[in-house]
Amino acid sequence: MPSSIDFTALTTPLPPEQVRAWKAQAVASGAPWARLQPAEITALAIGAPFLLLFVATGMSMIGTFASTAAQSSFPAAAIMPVILGLIMIVALGGAVFTLTAPLRKTWELWARVDAFARANGMTFSPRDDDPAYPGTIFGLGRERHAVDHLRAATGRYLDFGNYRYTTGSGKSRRTHTWGFLAFHLDRRMPHMMLDSAANNSLLGSNLPVSFRKDQILSLEGDFDRHFTLYCPREYERDALYVFTPDLMALLIDEAAPFDVEIVDDWMFVYSSRPFGTGDANLYARLFRIMDTVGAKTLRQTDRYLDERVGTFAANVVAPQGARLTRRISVGAIVVFAAIVAIWIWGIASGFINR
Repeated sequence: MPSSIDFTALTTPLPPEQVRAWKAQAVASGAPWARLQPAEITALAIGAPFLLLFVATGMSMIGTFASTAAQSSFPAAAIMPVILGLIMIVALGGAVFTLTAPLRKTWELWARVDAFARANGMTFSPRDDDPAYPGTIFGLGRERHAVDHLRAATGRYLDFGNYRYTTGSGKSRRTHTWGFLAFHLDRRMPHMMLDSAANNSLLGSNLPVSFRKDQILSLEGDFDRHFTLYCPREYERDALYVFTPDLMALLIDEAAPFDVEIVDDWMFVYSSRPFGTGDANLYARLFRIMDTVGAKTLRQTDRYLDERVGTFAANVVAPQGARLTRRISVGAIVVFAAIVAIWIWGIASGFINR
């Protein structure tokens, strides 16, 4: 992490020619994200039919006026098709400019974030496919992409941005986008999840998976009002070794709105709402989380040893502590039971052959 953060690039607009040069360089590099983007495809798909209808209507009107002018003895009628054509060209140009405005803003934003990354010893990428992280959200769905994310170019690994994946198909198809921060630790740790109370709904946790309730560990003070801690059974003492009172205080002060996961040799911070790309205040907060929660977690875990393994040099966690046990949601049980009941009723009624 840089010792001091230079936010100038995020708050200073770039000249159009500099944005065009950056875009040209990105396209020339052959990066997949520099090809036609979904936003561009959507804009073209929505705007193209209207533009074609506009052109066809305009040409028809010009043809009608030209035919009328040829039959008219009024001299001014001859220039009406020309005037109408000029109006149509101006209107068409305005429509194209309006449709492409969001795309130009996206490229300008990417160029500024890239300049911010380079000024602070990081690299920026608008999209990378299938990020190989062990965190809970990264194994869900399909069409998985890390988008608009920044990584440390040197030193300890740090990556933050958004993660997007798709579930379902047809009318039930849904795209999920999470804000994430990934921080590499030195030691492999038992799987532990801090489910923030601040981002839960009336229906319960915002996490995309559910864990067995017998893995919940209550901590001292008012920590349980802010987070629910899950750790593998028989790893309660290991969790207390990590989550000391000073680390708990930092988590409440700096990371209360987010879910936090420790798995293998990684710490992840999650937001079910996407992180705003190029948001200087958000980036400052993420760096502050790393300077406080991340740094303390690193110190707190740098001598960790799973006594079930026995050797510090091995740097592994026993299988029973490596992953939390998930539970099947009540909704899934109800749906499965309904399907079975319908199947049994179908057989009993003769609608389904055995």
